Amino acid sequence: MAKILQIETATAVCAVALSIDGQTIAIKEESGQNLHASNLTLFINEVVSAAGLAFKDIDAVAVSKGPGSYTGLRIGVSTAKGLCYALGIPLIAISTLEMMAKGFLIENQAYQGLICPMIDARRMEVYAAVYDAQLNMVEPISARIIDELSFAELLADNQITFLGDGAAKCKAVLTNNRAQFSEVNFNSAQYLSELANEAFNQGKFEDVAYFEPYYLKDFVVTQSKKQKAQS
Repeated sequence: MAKILQIETATAVCAVALSIDGQTIAIKEESGQNLHASNLTLFINEVVSAAGLAFKDIDAVAVSKGPGSYTGLRIGVSTAKGLCYALGIPLIAISTLEMMAKGFLIENQAYQGLICPMIDARRMEVYAAVYDAQLNMVEPISARIIDELSFAELLADNQITFLGDGAAKCKAVLTNNRAQFSEVNFNSAQYLSELANEAFNQGKFEDVAYFEPYYLKDFVVTQSKKQKAQS
C-alpha cells in the first residue's frame, strides 16, 4: 500500500493530506496570507498523527509544483525535498493546475465539458491551462492576459468551466454564455491523492537534489513606493 504525504502551497491555501493507495485518509488545510512558513510543518505533523502513522511509514512525498505563488511554492517544495532527504523516500511533483482540474472532476463526475483552472498572477493576468473531462490537456499551461476574446475559439464549440482564484477576477470579462464559473476552491492537497498514487505506481519520481518548482515566470522584486520616494 502506497502511503503518500501530500503538500499544496501554490496559492493562499496551506494544505497537507495523507493518502493510502489514492484514498485520502487525513487532511489539514487553512487559507490566508503568509500561512505557509509558520503552519506547514505543524500541519504535516498533525496529519501524520491523525492518520495513525509515523514518518517512517511514509512511502513518498507529493507536492503541488506550480505554477503559483513564488514564496508558497518555494516553501512547499523545500519542505517536501527535506522530508524526502531525511526519510530516504521519493519525491512526486504534480502540476497545480492539473490538481485543480482533477478536484473539479472528482466533485462533478457527470461533467463533460472543458475545465480551465486559473491562478491569479496580478492584474488581468492568470496562469491557466485547459483540460477535457478525461484530464487530457487541450491547451498547455501558460501565463496569459484575459480579455473578452480569450478562449473564444474553444468557447465557440464547448462549455468551459473556469475555476480558481484567477477565474473570479475574469468573470466580468468572459461573458460568453458557454463560460461557467465555479466558486469552489480546488487548491487542496486531497486532490493530489489519485494523481500522486498513479505517479507512484508508474515510478514517476523527481531528482530530489535538482528539482525546482514550476514558477512559469521569473520572480521579479518590485520596489515599494516609499523606497522610490526616498531614492
